[in-house]
Amino acid sequence: MYIDEIREMTDEQILDAIEDKKEELWILRRNKVSGEVTDTNLFRKVRRDIARLKTVLRERELARQTVAEEE
Repeated sequence: MYIDEIREMTDEQILDAIEDKKEELWILRRNKVSGEVTDTNLFRKVRRDIARLKTVLRERELARQTVAEEE
């Protein structure tokens, strides 16, 4: 998931994507225990996607605070 794609999403879509990624991470962890996961880089990719999503949400929150303080 690229940052440009995330920035085009609404806040609700980002929150939904975060929940989806958390669920995907949980499934990966469960499958790792059973030995089904062969590509362990997937964990890193999913965690980074979650971080990107949260970063964009935080940027928007800070931008709203800045606008509110200026008024």
